[in-house]
Amino acid sequence: MNDEILDLVDDVAHRVQRAITSRDCPAIVAVDGRRKLVLSDYDYLRDRATAQAFERRAAEAAHTVHAVRWVFAVPMIWFESSAGISARAVSNDPLNEGEQESILWIAFDQADGIDYGRVPYTRRPNGEPIFGDTEIVTLNVSLDDQAPGRTLLRHFLEGDDHPAA
Repeated sequence: MNDEILDLVDDVAHRVQRAITSRDCPAIVAVDGRRKLVLSDYDYLRDRATAQAFERRAAEAAHTVHAVRWVFAVPMIWFESSAGISARAVSNDPLNEGEQESILWIAFDQADGIDYGRVPYTRRPNGEPIFGDTEIVTLNVSLDDQAPGRTLLRHFLEGDDHPAA
């Protein structure tokens, strides 16, 4: 990953961290092109239709500014399943064994392609989040259409001169 996309990942991850510290859990996307735009959606985790609508709006914004890179992040619960790594929406319920609260992110850069990662976090007994380091997922990532950021990626690539993902 180049420095510009790493900086954008850090920027978006820190924005989500500040929101989590304030007990919010928005999806946040930053698109960088002729200018930089940051969009957020506090209802993203409510249902799939709301999530897809936000991601489509983000893809439109990316095209509007002729984005060359963007980063999408959302807090989720990360866990291993028989299918590999999976995620579910955050909730006030206790974590199950093997689950980890994380900020999941997907990054697109015209020069470097697509990267996936997370920022894991734990909570102190009083609920205060303690964030880990940003991790780049190096596993062979295969996302279905339900995965966070997938609708954004598809709509961004289909509407541009990039090969479809």
